[in-house]
Amino acid sequence: MIRPVSETIAFGPFTLIVDERLLLRDGERVKLSARAFDILANLAARPKQVVSKKALLDLVWPDVTVEESSLRFHIANLRKALGDSVNGARYITTLTGRGYCFVAPVSQKAIPTQIQAEVPAFFPQANLPGRLSRMIGRKQDCEALSMMLSAKRFVTIVGTGGVGKTTVAVAAGQHEIQAFSGAVHFCDLGALSDPDLVAPTVASLLGVSFPSDDPVRGLIAYLANTRTLLILDTCEHVIEAAADLAARLFAAAPQVHLLATSREPLLVEGEHIYNLAPLAYPPDDLEPTIAVAREFPAIQLFVERVEAGGARLDLNDAQVAVLSNICRKLDGLPLAIELAAGRVASYGLHQTATLLDQRLSLLWPGPRTASPRQKTLQATLDWSFGLLSEFERLVLRRLAIFVDHFSMEAALAIVTSTTVDEALVFEAIASLVAKSMVAARPAGAMMRYRLLDTTRAYALQYDVPDAYLADLAGRHAGYCLHWLEETGNEWPTLSSAAQRSLHLAGLANAREALEWCFGPDGDARLGIRIAVAAAPVFLSMSLLTECHRWTERAILALGDAMPGEREEMHLQSALGVSLMFTRGGRDAALMALDRSFTIAKKRGNALEQIQVLGPLQMFHLRTGNFRTALHCAEHCSMIAGALEDSASTTLVYSLMGISLHLHGELDRARTALEAALRYGPHSGRTTTDYLGFDGRILAGAILARTLWLQGQPDQATERALLTIKDAEILKHPLTLSIALVWAVSLFLWQGDLDRADHHIDRLLSCAEPHSLGPYLTLARGFRGELAFRRGDAERGINILQRCLQELHAAPYELLTTPLNITLVQCLVSTGRLTEALALINDTIVSVEANEDLCYMPEALRIKAGILGAKKPSDEGIEACLTQSIDISRIQGARTWELRTATDLAAVLDDRGERDRARAVLELRVAYFAEDLHTPDLKSAALLLASMGQK
Repeated sequence: MIRPVSETIAFGPFTLIVDERLLLRDGERVKLSARAFDILANLAARPKQVVSKKALLDLVWPDVTVEESSLRFHIANLRKALGDSVNGARYITTLTGRGYCFVAPVSQKAIPTQIQAEVPAFFPQANLPGRLSRMIGRKQDCEALSMMLSAKRFVTIVGTGGVGKTTVAVAAGQHEIQAFSGAVHFCDLGALSDPDLVAPTVASLLGVSFPSDDPVRGLIAYLANTRTLLILDTCEHVIEAAADLAARLFAAAPQVHLLATSREPLLVEGEHIYNLAPLAYPPDDLEPTIAVAREFPAIQLFVERVEAGGARLDLNDAQVAVLSNICRKLDGLPLAIELAAGRVASYGLHQTATLLDQRLSLLWPGPRTASPRQKTLQATLDWSFGLLSEFERLVLRRLAIFVDHFSMEAALAIVTSTTVDEALVFEAIASLVAKSMVAARPAGAMMRYRLLDTTRAYALQYDVPDAYLADLAGRHAGYCLHWLEETGNEWPTLSSAAQRSLHLAGLANAREALEWCFGPDGDARLGIRIAVAAAPVFLSMSLLTECHRWTERAILALGDAMPGEREEMHLQSALGVSLMFTRGGRDAALMALDRSFTIAKKRGNALEQIQVLGPLQMFHLRTGNFRTALHCAEHCSMIAGALEDSASTTLVYSLMGISLHLHGELDRARTALEAALRYGPHSGRTTTDYLGFDGRILAGAILARTLWLQGQPDQATERALLTIKDAEILKHPLTLSIALVWAVSLFLWQGDLDRADHHIDRLLSCAEPHSLGPYLTLARGFRGELAFRRGDAERGINILQRCLQELHAAPYELLTTPLNITLVQCLVSTGRLTEALALINDTIVSVEANEDLCYMPEALRIKAGILGAKKPSDEGIEACLTQSIDISRIQGARTWELRTATDLAAVLDDRGERDRARAVLELRVAYFAEDLHTPDLKSAALLLASMGQK
């Protein structure tokens, strides 16, 4: 089917159909956010024209005031979607201080475009639960909700328990999935018992983390300029926290649409209430007939559920009267209808109606003073529970210990005992599912089970002895420990919301177990074991605040009973890592990591020692203690021995590689880094579960810089871009930020300013929504260096000074030395020679003390230039340059040696020592087998040519 003609813009392999809001690449749809599409459409419509940032902001955000960072974020994502800078392709360029320009050749033409439905719909971001194949009586509700969401942005579905709020919310989300380009996220808050976990749970489901005291602020930054529909389901028991989150997102994130479900309004600014009514049923003054009754959705649902349960209804007018009376007595509540319909197979329609009269009170809703889970369906559940056998009640009570979905394996672990075998449990669970007391849904090849919230709350009030409850909680905690130990290796590889959602249900149960274990009647010893098993999971999922909470609690529970055991070793290590990333290089993190390693030396095996020593080395690298970090790396290498664990071997080689690189031992660094990359691909595991990021990506990033220093610029660029690509596949923000940080430092060294600019944008867009503070500061520092290299030294000084101050305060010292060197160059270019000389001398002293010696040749070269600017005849000039060349030669840093040799040759040539100058420079240029295309090689070649002409 063909739609009317639509004007299009073609460029490269792309076709932009503006009217259809569609971008095709070789005929295949390219997914873009709404803002990115608007930016592309406006730029492509003005090819070869500079569009200022302000103009773009006015065009794309006409009614909203947003920061330039939002524009940079969407420009970065747009470039990524287009493959900008891949294989030489270039579409959008940044003109510093002016704006953006679409530089690719374009053609405009009118073509018939196919209907959008013919383009395959693929929404990888959505994580909605499966929609019912047939939803009865809710079509108008879904349509009304869609209109309200579009017009009002923030809607809360309010209704009594069992009315179908979640079902309608899911259906509305499915209806809106295309309008939001797949960005529809469903968050079930029903599993939470702690309101403080509302925002972290939403963040975890989105696959992000915010290591701050206010995760809502991180969510706002992450979602602020992304058109997203966020569904917050079952808010009533955490209503204050849910209301706070919704209100702040509504006020500060204008592209976010919110759909909440709750038994009561959130009562915050911006909220619009949608009262979800029960299903319509025949009024009592209507003469019931089969034809009339079937028009009412409550009757339709009852009949469908009866037939789904295996019963057959041969309806006549008399039976319709009974059926209508049942639906009226149930007030049209879908859950109550389903519960009643489930009884028909066992008791028949008339007996079910009689039991309904005997067992159900219809005085809904209940008093406001009742507990939230008992305000509505108490009577229904009383009746339904009374119809269960004693054994089924026992099973249901035991299953109520689970706070979310559970597997049959989990159910068997909790319910079975010496007196209850598996066959009976299987039969009871099947019966409970048939009676709608337990919900079942497929998850891949397996089935997952869940008690409805009201059913679980009801079952938990069942009166049982305290000893029974303690035994049940102990069984549950024991199973959670087993599950964590069994699934621990899977966590670092989870990337999609769908994958995380199943595991997060298990994690919710682990939290519940930890709460009980460390409670007054719990088992602290078991809690310690669960905390040990959960710590790597928290690290893999970037739940650093939770990791801090539970490891600290477990360490306190250790007390004086078991000091120095392996449990403490793992807990202290995880505590140190979580503190390091959330609070920076503070004493508490160092104390925890040191304590962990002390125990590891006494109690741990070689693998455990390496896994504990790795984070300790990272701590010293981040805080600028490079000498100690190298000692840690050497220690790691010594104890690695014959280990066959590829993840830990990758860790050993990658951390040894970065330490040797920073120490200036480039040949050894390259050997170690290449070994890390060889080992990494053979394992499905990563280092994220104890280090916080993937060590293989760090190895690739540092190898790129090593190759450049060794005089192989093309290989360096290729390796840097490949490392970024590999990091993107992992979908781990911290790992990608690390790859981008080191790549940008390389591109700036190379003088590839456009590529550096592009990847700084990407770094900002990655680090900002995930609250990765040091990387945001580094990105701004790189912006300062970029400003300097493009001729704005004063701006560079202001930015660099501010960023260096922030990095020192963190402390985060991994890249402060090169930023200091750039700041010195800025000062020189503005004539502040005395200030520049003092700073370069301080930098040289710092390099000698901390031993990030790879920067020493460049620091000495810069110092020589300052001395020459102050006094051209200063004897210290040649001494600094000679020392720089000698150190470069020892390190194997041919690029530094070439730079310094160029400066030395210029000094010698000015003194009339042309032959010596030419010999110094020709020797270094000969090192490079590649064409003279880099800025350093071009400068050297130009100087040689000038000396040949004199």
